[in-house]
Order: sequence, then structure tokens, then C-alpha cells
Amino acid sequence: MRTKNQLLLQFSRDHSILFAKFKMKNLIFLVLMFLNFSLLKGQEKELDWFKVSQQDGILIQNSYPKGGPYPGPTINYFNHSYLVFYTRITNQTDCRFKISIDFTQESFAIPKSPETFMQLYLPSETMSLEKHGLFSYGINELTSLGKPTSINIVLQPNEDCLFYTVAFFYQTDPNKGSQDRGGNRLEYFIKDQQLFINLLPQVKAKNCGNIDFLE
Repeated sequence: MRTKNQLLLQFSRDHSILFAKFKMKNLIFLVLMFLNFSLLKGQEKELDWFKVSQQDGILIQNSYPKGGPYPGPTINYFNHSYLVFYTRITNQTDCRFKISIDFTQESFAIPKSPETFMQLYLPSETMSLEKHGLFSYGINELTSLGKPTSINIVLQPNEDCLFYTVAFFYQTDPNKGSQDRGGNRLEYFIKDQQLFINLLPQVKAKNCGNIDFLE
């Protein structure tokens, strides 16, 4: 049988091994967290925004487009395609505010492209910076285009939000061939607490919502 001192020595060794494993696991966890945080911060620094605007402590950053042929059901019209954009709005003020954006089923004619139109759509799917490098920014919700959509988001001071906007293109005459789709750069901007959107040349300074400061 082992002596009391041997048992105590074995007990001490076992606990030392467990403590070392515990420290190693926590060290690995902290390293992974640091790498993940560094990756996201580095990714954020590397983001190339199409248009950035700032007014009264409200920062708006607009992405470049991604997209392709529309993969959803197409009962009406022809030659469908889409573009996906995302926008980040940051509250740099000391007050909370509410962002409201609303798109109807309005169709916008494409200049110099007969029988070619565009609709704007706000998917409810959540955008995050981790999706920036994915195809179409990682969006999956493309099967219910053509319906009225809206978003309402409350931002606290120093908070931000990201959301998708989809431009849906189609032609009403199958005999026209593939027509020019018009502009492919989308920009939200604010003026007197009203939100406007540009997607030139088919959409110019269209009032699409507002930002209301809350008490």
C-alpha cells in the first residue's frame, strides 16, 4: 500500500495536471476570441464602402452591389435579375432614435430600356459583417420579392444596425432581348431627418423613410 505522503504527492500531481489543462483550455479560448475579434476589426477596416455620409451624428455607410439571375419563382414577366446591397447606420448621438423605411410595390422604369423595370425590396433576413465576403452577402430570402416591405429599428447611442436592400429587375416583353438594367449603385442619405435613396438613373432622391429621435 502507498503511504500517506505518496498519496498526497499523487493528489498534488493530479491537481497540477488538471490545473494545467484548465489553464491551457482557457488560454486557447482567449486566443481564439482574440483572433476572431481581430479578424472582424481587420475586416471592418478593409471594407470598401461605395458611399459614406454623416449628418448630425448619424453615420450611413452604403455597400457596393452583388447579385445575378433571380433564383426564385417567376410567374410574371421575363429576364429577371437582382442586386443585393447592405447599409450600416450608426447612432453617434447621445439620444436614441427610430429608423423607419418603407417600400411599396412601385416599379421604376429603366431609362432607355423599353419594358424594363425595377422594384426595391427590404428582406427581413439579418445582415452581419461576417457575411460581407459571401455570395450576394449571404442572403437567402429571395422568394417573396414584389411585395410591400418595411423596417423599423430603434438604435441606442453608439449602436449600429445593418440591413439588406434588394433591387429586383424584370422585363415585360420577352421579345425585347436582354435590356440594360440601369444603375447599380445604391445610396441612402439623410436630409432634415428624412431618409432618401438614390439608385441612379432610375431612382433619384426618393423619400423612403425617416429618422425620429425618441425621448
